[in-house]
Amino acid sequence: MEPLPFEFFKKPTLDLAKELLGCLLMKETSEGVASGYIVETEAYMGPEDRAAHSYGNRRTKRTEIMFGEAGLVYTYVMHTHTLVNVVSGPLDKPEAILIRAVEPVQGLELMKERRGIENLKNLTNGPGKLTKALGITMEDYGHSFTHPPLYIAAGKSPEDISVGPRIGIDNAGEAKDYPWRFWVTGNSFVSRHRKSNAK
Repeated sequence: MEPLPFEFFKKPTLDLAKELLGCLLMKETSEGVASGYIVETEAYMGPEDRAAHSYGNRRTKRTEIMFGEAGLVYTYVMHTHTLVNVVSGPLDKPEAILIRAVEPVQGLELMKERRGIENLKNLTNGPGKLTKALGITMEDYGHSFTHPPLYIAAGKSPEDISVGPRIGIDNAGEAKDYPWRFWVTGNSFVSRHRKSNAK
């Protein structure tokens, strides 16, 4: 699979968050290759978004990569889990898209071993689960999704996309209700299916 070109990522964040759905997230390691179709994303819109790490233009060691070019890898640790984001938006406009869930494609046995489970449905249906299954770590921080070992390739176009509020940001004021979560309608690997708004 060929990584998508740099130009793919150079679009408005909310558009990119939808266009990532169906793309293939791939990670190459010494243990093998693991991949999955992206089925759920959340957009974080930078300085004006109270739920974003870069709200108010906060610039820290952790968020520094968000000020870079679209298509870079932004990983961070929350509750011992590594989460993976696609840096988006123009240079110095720190926006990002969290990959919340993928549908397993390649390396199923490797993913099961990493997660210590056999249940396919629970393998990658959450942002911390998918990174562990695919072998995504903090070492991927700052790399580009346009080349291995962690990259995004073309996949399949979703028939239908659902839209709703983001998850786990109850302390973000009015931003908690923004409809900036996108998922492949009816896909069983989406982390949560409730609170769907208009398409």
